[in-house]
Amino acid sequence: MSSAAKKLIVAGGNGFLGSRICQAAVHRGWDVTSISRSGQPNWSSVSASPSAPSWSTAVSWERADIFRPAEWIALLNGADYVVHSMGILLEADYKGVISGRESPLAGLQKAFSPRHTPNPLERRPGDEIRPPTNANQLTYEMMNRDSAILLAKEAANKGVKGFGFVSAAGGAPVLPSRYISTKREAEDVIAREFPEMKSVFFRPGFMFDSSRPVTMPLAAMTMAGSIFNGATGGVLSSFLGSAGTKPLKADLVAEAVVEGLDDTAVKGAVEVPEMETLANKGWRRTML
Repeated sequence: MSSAAKKLIVAGGNGFLGSRICQAAVHRGWDVTSISRSGQPNWSSVSASPSAPSWSTAVSWERADIFRPAEWIALLNGADYVVHSMGILLEADYKGVISGRESPLAGLQKAFSPRHTPNPLERRPGDEIRPPTNANQLTYEMMNRDSAILLAKEAANKGVKGFGFVSAAGGAPVLPSRYISTKREAEDVIAREFPEMKSVFFRPGFMFDSSRPVTMPLAAMTMAGSIFNGATGGVLSSFLGSAGTKPLKADLVAEAVVEGLDDTAVKGAVEVPEMETLANKGWRRTML
């Protein structure tokens, strides 16, 4: 690896999108580190093969809890870019529901009720952010908002040039409003509190890949929704959210994230059309 190689840290780098962000950066010759609680991906859940691909040997797969900064702060030393590719669509204490300690109705009530968690900007050096009730309950506030703000704060303190946050185009009729509101809150706080650091908020709709067969029919449905929404002048955008936005292949989103971080002209919110442009620009660059 060249000493001049750019250094990228991906929080959630072993996930469906995060692993593809790592791959896109490796193909550019970057120095890539993934931070997650489990280290290497479970390849059969993020790709078409249970075996690790050849490019994965170029990634440093680190184990760390995002809510315990002491475990990963040192990894940010010398980083050019940091990406937050974590989040949840649904929240529930699944172990509690399965074991009978909590009813499915109680889980739904939790999802649709407001939560109050400590402000990550007010934590002292070395402080951890713990779940408000128990370790099995990860909320929208914690995963979609607080973990991103915590990571951005430490990245800014380390002098990182660019921070990428994988947000979303919108919510969906079947999701609590807090799913998207917590992502928008994270965007607002990061842009306001760390102006010296370039921040890019990628807003994809539904992401799909043939390696996850279940995503294919869902992508077809959201494509139909986006066509219908476009034909009606976008009057249903606020209701449909991501369900009315063009779905994107996960590889395209990953390429757009890497290209957007590396392009000094890109900052702020990046919507689906701009992500398509960035990805095409990035692919042309790697083919030259």
